[in-house]
Amino acid sequence: MSKRGKAFVDQAALDFEAARAQIRLHPLFAPLSSYESRSSDHPWADISLDGSMRAHPTRKAGEAEWVWVFAHCLLHLGFGTGSCDEVLDFQPAIRLGTRPFSWEPGRCVRGGPAKDPKRWADRFAAGLSNAAVAAIDVAGGARSSLSDSRPVRSEWDLALSWFVSNYPLLGALASTMTVVADAELARGWDISIAAVSAASAEIYVNPLAGLTKPEWRFVLAHEMLHAALRHCDRVGGRDPYLWNIAADFVVNGWLVEMGVGSPPSGVLHDPELRGLSAESVYDRIAVDLRRYRKLLTLRGNHQGDLLGEPLRGPSDVADLDEFYRRALLTGLSYHTSSRGLLPAGLVEEIRALEHPPLSWDAQLARWFGEFVPAVEKRRTYARASRRQASTPDIPRPGWARPESLESRSTFGVVLDTSGSMDPRLLGKALGAIASYAAARDVPAARVVFCDAMAYDAGYVPVEDIAGRVSVRGRGGTVLQPGVDLLERASDFPEAGPILIITDAGCDVLRIRREHAFLIPAGAHLPFRARGPVFRMS
Repeated sequence: MSKRGKAFVDQAALDFEAARAQIRLHPLFAPLSSYESRSSDHPWADISLDGSMRAHPTRKAGEAEWVWVFAHCLLHLGFGTGSCDEVLDFQPAIRLGTRPFSWEPGRCVRGGPAKDPKRWADRFAAGLSNAAVAAIDVAGGARSSLSDSRPVRSEWDLALSWFVSNYPLLGALASTMTVVADAELARGWDISIAAVSAASAEIYVNPLAGLTKPEWRFVLAHEMLHAALRHCDRVGGRDPYLWNIAADFVVNGWLVEMGVGSPPSGVLHDPELRGLSAESVYDRIAVDLRRYRKLLTLRGNHQGDLLGEPLRGPSDVADLDEFYRRALLTGLSYHTSSRGLLPAGLVEEIRALEHPPLSWDAQLARWFGEFVPAVEKRRTYARASRRQASTPDIPRPGWARPESLESRSTFGVVLDTSGSMDPRLLGKALGAIASYAAARDVPAARVVFCDAMAYDAGYVPVEDIAGRVSVRGRGGTVLQPGVDLLERASDFPEAGPILIITDAGCDVLRIRREHAFLIPAGAHLPFRARGPVFRMS
């Protein structure tokens, strides 16, 4: 504060920030804009040919001088040269800023040659193209100057507009989601190309990615489908990065099949995974962690492009589930009537948004209903029914069920009793099995305990499965002998299905009949399961 109580204004700092803003808005330099800190040893500023520009920490100058200095450094980057002669010959043609009186050529480029000079050359070419378009706007009166606050519409903005006007499936989503193109934010969050936050309905793009318009269409459609299908919330107990990779394979497969834009170089796509859900793809790739952890999402740097938290703030949408569901279902109805067919897997996932997913116990109940049919009862006079009081002289047949286990519905249970199994998990699983078996009139199930070897408990009444079964083994985990015991047992029906309850820390299993797995949420089998896998929450 001054003696008169007025706040001190650092005009030099204001001029410095104004120059930075002017360079970022200039169509020629916006793709090259790069600033790290005020920590340079150069009297004014220096830059590395890999894109890091630094300014002198105490140098004070006017806005026009700083604009000229920044432009000079960025031209070094665009030309890919440490020589000031070429830059000084070109710089008067752009008529930007004022050369400082104390400026001396040399020492404004630090370090060695660029590791990827083509990347900066391509961005410089894009800047020249933008500047040419902006110059036409200035001549036509659409801009007051090249650094007007109304810059040329970016490729990602044009791509987003294309969805609204030309692609009904994602048009409703595109009209409500926001694209945030901020180079400093992208640098701070290691966003190589793009990432999405479903919680804020925002797509964060790196404006320096250098993609074409068709590639931006592909990228934006990729992130919109991630958000709308709630991939971030469906991870459950899975590894978040591997789940992101699995979802990428599925979404990219759909976009390639639909011909939406062009996939950028390095995008994850495998035709052999066509038609699979993200959950199925995850189960496949989870058995080869070392290979798939090396793959990259659109965010790059071995990080997922599914952001759990918004980078700027929450969305204004109160009910995100309803918002995304309505947008996709509306888009689907318009798209199928005007544009034709879509990938079956995508349509199935969109339709599934109308109904909440079944819990694990409901899925298990469906499996029981399909493979453990209810006992067919028949009436017989061999077992008389109670006579009605109104007609006591008329005998009536009673209900009879098959007496032998071979004639009645049953199933086998291979139970992992190794030391790694959680007793609470066992109780929950066995309780669910007992209730479903009782509901289908199954008198007993064939139970085999497995740790380092198999223990045959024989046929166990369903009411005893949950509470009074004695778990015998607590050693290692080898389940194949238990499966073989059931498949070879003469008193176990050939059509009897097998349910394997394990914590997934088991050997590779070969099962030649109908079967299913019941495992904890977040666990993953070390092999590709041929039967359904139910995960207990």
